[in-house]
Amino acid sequence: MDPTQLEHIEQRLLRERDRAMRSLGRFQQQQSKLARDSSDADLSSYSFHMADQGTDAMEREKAFLFASKEGRYLYRVEDALRRLYNDPTNFGVCQSCQSQIPFERLDALPHAKYCLACKRREEEEAAA
Repeated sequence: MDPTQLEHIEQRLLRERDRAMRSLGRFQQQQSKLARDSSDADLSSYSFHMADQGTDAMEREKAFLFASKEGRYLYRVEDALRRLYNDPTNFGVCQSCQSQIPFERLDALPHAKYCLACKRREEEEAAA
């Protein structure tokens, strides 16, 4: 991969990291707001309605799942940046077959570790 392509991938990874961090920050703000609102709104030990409790629980679980997914994505992006900074000459090499991952794949998925053929094989083995 030439230096301009590496620079492009680095910028893509940095933008993706910033986006994921902002997203996680929003989840944290929402959770803090929900916690404050629930403690301020109901000073008694009784809830307003069971359906409200269910809705609140569902919203908390949904927010947790989204934050968990973003956290895993952020980990993959950070790992790709580490690989890029530690060994730029081998960045973009498939970790399975050692062939060069096409730039188009890295442009679409900058944290990719495997070429398309190896990733498909891995997914087929996991499904079996």
